[in-house]
Amino acid sequence: MEAGLRARSWSEIRSLFALDADSTHLNTGTVGAMPFEVLDVVDRVTREWTGGLLDVYPPGLYPEHRATIGRSYGVDQDEMVITHNATEGMARVIHGLDLRAGDEVITTSHECYSVLSNLNLLRHRHGVVVTVITLPTGYDVRAEDVVERFAAAITPRTKVLAFAGITLFTGTMLPIRALCELAHRHGLTTVIDGALMAGMLDCDFRALGADFISCSGSKFQCGPLGTGLLYVRNKVHPEHNPLPLPTFWPIISTWYPMQGTPPPRTTTSVESCNIGDFLQSAGSASIARGAALARACELWDEIGRDRIERRVFELAEHARAAVAERFGTAAMYSPGTDQRLRSPLIAFHPFRDPADAWNVKKVAEFVSRLESEHRIWTRWTEFDVEGSPHQHYAARLTTHLFNDHAEIDRAVAVMGRLAEQMS
Repeated sequence: MEAGLRARSWSEIRSLFALDADSTHLNTGTVGAMPFEVLDVVDRVTREWTGGLLDVYPPGLYPEHRATIGRSYGVDQDEMVITHNATEGMARVIHGLDLRAGDEVITTSHECYSVLSNLNLLRHRHGVVVTVITLPTGYDVRAEDVVERFAAAITPRTKVLAFAGITLFTGTMLPIRALCELAHRHGLTTVIDGALMAGMLDCDFRALGADFISCSGSKFQCGPLGTGLLYVRNKVHPEHNPLPLPTFWPIISTWYPMQGTPPPRTTTSVESCNIGDFLQSAGSASIARGAALARACELWDEIGRDRIERRVFELAEHARAAVAERFGTAAMYSPGTDQRLRSPLIAFHPFRDPADAWNVKKVAEFVSRLESEHRIWTRWTEFDVEGSPHQHYAARLTTHLFNDHAEIDRAVAVMGRLAEQMS
């Protein structure tokens, strides 16, 4: 079957998905579309456990599903946790870090709300210092600009770098490996919001060099809503990350010892304790959703993750060129010049008047009318722009493997006409 899916055309692969033929889905950055096989797993496994044929507290805590997902991302079962979503994973990591009053976390103003809110909670509860930098925006931003801002913010109090692998607001793909190497040089823990990475990138989580990566299972990986995957570094591979494992407290755990302490963390490439088990053990969970997420990962492996990444980015380049031609590069908040920062999330200002960039009602109406009048599903986003006193709002489109060039061209043409009407 694996060779068969790799050989199928993209139109044939599109037929695997439960997509509405009358709508154009350009909003995978919010939620993907499930393949029919994934839907079938949710239904089948739900019926099995409802009938009393499955143990909802199995020994090993779903090791087969965690191993399947881990293999898709170059890591082991002991480093992989099935969560409800990227938000939950980030919260469990942020509050499990060994931070004290005065310790500093560096993050950006372009993070997801849930990341910034949890860091603010740390600030209020424990006196942790949260330093927020504003990322540069625009077509000509370069990776070095991003790394320099993080490097300039590091102080002797800094303990953690927390950042999105790909920002949901402007679609900037941060230079992950370069930022992790910066953290290694300063002895810092790295926490990545990878909500948009899983299912888009053919990536080896371990090789990125991060300590924690929390991802959505329902966006680019196209698993069920209410699924996420969390990578927790549980071994020391010096070629990827030479630092010792950070002290980490597995909050929300029913398997953390009721007395005594867990085994000491390893200092080698061999695990000394299964941190994944500690985190996975959080009472009953949806076996069906976990099984379906594992099946979604298997499908991606069968199609070919390298092939999927190439397709997604080829479509993104087509969309980026179409948006740039119709609206101009000056209207684009997403990087375009530096290939290292480009992603399939493209944010832009659709209207003639630059002041409309901070008119949230107008931008929201633009996106709403695309959906209600033209069945084109996109999103509007909001973010800080360096040097501007205003919060900026943008339209954002996202490409994925089930899209095609023709529907992208139609969508951008409709956006152009609607923007003219509204301008």
